[in-house]
Amino acid sequence: MSETSSRQCCVVCAWREHCNKKFCVADGGARCPDFTRDVTIKSVPATEDEKREEKI
Repeated sequence: MSETSSRQCCVVCAWREHCNKKFCVADGGARCPDFTRDVTIKSVPATEDEKREEKI
């Protein structure tokens, strides 16, 4: 998993619809203790190297 796809942010949090802290955390949610990745959002390879790695 790349740094980009593992990065925490409000838009990929499973609780974003009901979160009372959404977008008010100083670091953009990068260290939010309530963060849980939304499993319905699929990870997309960011680079050609990552695309090649997935095919192997």
